[in-house]
Amino acid sequence: MLHPRYWSTWAGLGLLFLLVQLPFPLLEKLGTWMGRTSMRFLKRRVRITRRNLELCFPDLQPEILEQRIVSNFESLGMGLLETGMAWFWPDARVKRWFTVNGLHNLQKAQENKRGALIIGVHFMSLELGGRAMGICQPMMAMYRPHNNKMMEWVQTKGRMRSNKAMINRRDLRGMVSALKQGEAVWFAPDQDYGPKGSVFAPLFAVPQAATTSGTYMLARMAKPAMVTVVLIRKENGTGYELVIQPELRDYPLEDEHHAAAYMNKVIEREIMRAPSQYMWLHRRFKTRPAGASSLY
Repeated sequence: MLHPRYWSTWAGLGLLFLLVQLPFPLLEKLGTWMGRTSMRFLKRRVRITRRNLELCFPDLQPEILEQRIVSNFESLGMGLLETGMAWFWPDARVKRWFTVNGLHNLQKAQENKRGALIIGVHFMSLELGGRAMGICQPMMAMYRPHNNKMMEWVQTKGRMRSNKAMINRRDLRGMVSALKQGEAVWFAPDQDYGPKGSVFAPLFAVPQAATTSGTYMLARMAKPAMVTVVLIRKENGTGYELVIQPELRDYPLEDEHHAAAYMNKVIEREIMRAPSQYMWLHRRFKTRPAGASSLY
């Protein structure tokens, strides 16, 4: 970890550690400024964000669209600081800035030691959401290992501050085993993971969005309770709300395409809690049906 190739990573993490020691109100102002400024340098991501919003909300007025793009990048800047908050803040400071709505829903879903598949979405506050959820109830989480070994070590150490274990997203057997043992396992089915293991289902105004079959496979193999959990940044600067919904009912276990459409409706509902805080800069619709042209 002391090799020169990691020195820039050390420097960046050191700066992030120092920044998140600032008072939270100042962090909000700094994050907003950082995000707005980043638009000058992340022009490709701005184009992707605009395209995603155009595809999902074709009736959005142009001025509202542009406002939402700016708000989304302000949220991106705050998301970087929230990652540092999640990794470096002590539990007491994290607890001070979030409230919980619906913890009883998860507790009820896990009665009799039933496993729970925690359905998450990629809000900018994702890292902090995992930390907050772990403080309420330690869980396991699906993730993609980082290519940078230094970042892999730091992010795993940060995420494990309040949770039990990280499971490689390719380790389906490990996730099924954990669920069958009564664990809560976080899984995010809202991104485009490529054509392998995906089916096409509607998402907002896009009729064919590549949707992972992972949720369907886990639901069939482990029979867990399914509960959505998201962390929403409050608009008035008073912190965050961790929202835990009641167990999902009537998930279609007999049809993969119906299951994908069902889950995308759930994801739509969660995104609309705070659409400007969602990670629109990801090329969500990059995978297309055979013969279809690119949307980007």
